[in-house]
Amino acid sequence: MLCLVTLILLVAPRVVSPSNDNQNKSLFILAGQSNMSGRGGVGKDKWDGVVPPECRSNPSILRLSPGLNWEEAKEPLHEGIDFAKVLGVGPGMSFANSVLAQNPSLAPIGLIPCAVGATKISDWFPGTFLYTRMMNRTKVALQDGGTLRAILWYQGESDAINKEDADQYKERLENFIYDVRSDLNFPTLPFIQVGLATAMGPYKDIVRAAQFAVHLPNVKIVNAEGLPVGGDYVHLTTPAEVKLGQMLADAFLHNI
Repeated sequence: MLCLVTLILLVAPRVVSPSNDNQNKSLFILAGQSNMSGRGGVGKDKWDGVVPPECRSNPSILRLSPGLNWEEAKEPLHEGIDFAKVLGVGPGMSFANSVLAQNPSLAPIGLIPCAVGATKISDWFPGTFLYTRMMNRTKVALQDGGTLRAILWYQGESDAINKEDADQYKERLENFIYDVRSDLNFPTLPFIQVGLATAMGPYKDIVRAAQFAVHLPNVKIVNAEGLPVGGDYVHLTTPAEVKLGQMLADAFLHNI
């Protein structure tokens, strides 16, 4: 029994109590679908367990757990949040490590994972479970202090299945950005989206064009097209997720 307890303590993420340092967290919302929550290293319904050095844990990188506690972040970052599939490496840890390497003054970083695979943008409308959970998690994250720095958004693959969804994507995305900013009372919240690398249907080009056509203030786009894709032709590989996280970090840092 003692050995089992010791193993649990070694494997479980370290829960972090609020402190003066933690009250100055730089907070980031991670939302969207599977390429945000992470499928890097996943094959045949199993994650290979490989964590690249760029995605290493760091005491200065925290995540808001499913139980709404701060804990030291580790891969898979969306464990317990994206409950639909096997999880692997996503862009979040690479993003956070890259931000800290370039600007240590932003430590500690508090990541707020919210992404869920195979979701359409309509699944993120106000009043839906995903939107409500994202708002609740963000507001809890802000309660013990910290500054909300940006929302990182990688979504749209599922909206490429149906042409009607693809045609309406620009309007729906703009409405989503307005709603998030309004509900968080942060009209200039930086919104960094990822231009699709892949899609789950034939209308990827329409969705990508819609993404690039959004010209709202403080909205940036990182182009994922050309990043390596796994054998399912939908999900990014681990090296691609690492690279994407670094690209998102550069986009954020050039915005502050």
